[in-house]
This record gives sequence, structure tokens and C-alpha cells, in this order.
Amino acid sequence: MTRAVLLATRNAGKLTELRRMLAVSDLSGLEGGGLEIVGLADVAAFPDAPETGATFAENALAKARDAAAATGVPSVADDSGLAVDALNGMPGVLSARWSGRHGDDAANVALLLGQLGDVPDERRGAAFVCAAALVVPGGAETVVHGEWTGAITRAPRGSNGFGYDPVFVPDGERRTSAELDAGEKDAASHRGRAMRALLPHLRRL
Repeated sequence: MTRAVLLATRNAGKLTELRRMLAVSDLSGLEGGGLEIVGLADVAAFPDAPETGATFAENALAKARDAAAATGVPSVADDSGLAVDALNGMPGVLSARWSGRHGDDAANVALLLGQLGDVPDERRGAAFVCAAALVVPGGAETVVHGEWTGAITRAPRGSNGFGYDPVFVPDGERRTSAELDAGEKDAASHRGRAMRALLPHLRRL
């Protein structure tokens, strides 16, 4: 019998990545074989709770709980962002609204680069961090994490991805995350690592 799992995000870029990761993984018994992946557009609308958690894990779990309670469907949510060494780990959980307006990627990137304008290359270390939560209505709650380390460039490069991808160069790379193709990014990224850690829990559904 086919069962659904809800990817509880309104971020189109994240939804695309999450669906792509699940589609190409070794998901025996999942997508195409017993578990249907749906998005928020496929379920009745429900109010979004504000992201007030102090950590990525708190925000991811709150979003997954709200979605599972509203829909009765096992729900996956993630919260992710950029932690910059020279900014003491910020923007962190404020990454999506760092410039003051939620989801304004260009403004967020411009503000970040301005704040790091005088920071030398050797001190521009950063990491993308992701917490992914799975909540089963009336059942288990699971939170997993993924991290992707690298450094911040001095100007955006590349047109793939979203958010801070154009200014993040992963360790061992010369290209930014936005210059990687989808498969390369999924294999290495913070979100890819978190989703792979979540797969055993999804299989148990």
C-alpha cells in the first residue's frame, strides 16, 4: 500500500533539492515503490508557525510537528543556513532573513559580503548547516544533521542553487556551490548529508 510523506517547505529551491535527493537515492520501498513524496501544494493549507527556535534542530522539529499535526501525514522539514566564522556563527538561524526581509537572496548575500569586506581570505571560513526532522503523527520524532564546510568568496559566482550558494566555495573546490551541477551539490551538501542520514528512518515507514 502506498503511503505519503510530506516535505514541509514553501521554499521552491529546497523542495526541488529534497525531491531530487529522494528520487536518486537507494530507496527500495520508497518513491516509486510504496512511499509517495508530496509537497505543501498537495495538502490543505495550514498556518505557518514563526521560526522562533534558537537552533536549526528546534526550527526543523517545530515545522515538521506542525505539518504532521495539521495533515495527519508523516512530515519532513529542514532548517538550514550559513555559519560564518568571522561573524561568530552568524547568520545561522537568521540566514534566510539576514537583510531584514525573508527570502531576499540577493540582499542577504550583499549584506554578508559587505560585513566581510575587510576580512582576509584566511579568515573567511564558513559552513552550511542543516537539521532535518521527521515526525510521524502519534509516533516517533527524529532529527539528523549535516554540515558542509568551506569559505566565503568576495563576489558571487554561478547561477545554480539558491541562497548563499554563489558565495560559498566548499573545501577542496575552486568552484562555488552555485557553479556545481545538481548531482555534485547533492552528493556533498549539508542538505544531502542530512537527507541521507534520514533515509533509514524513512524506510521504516
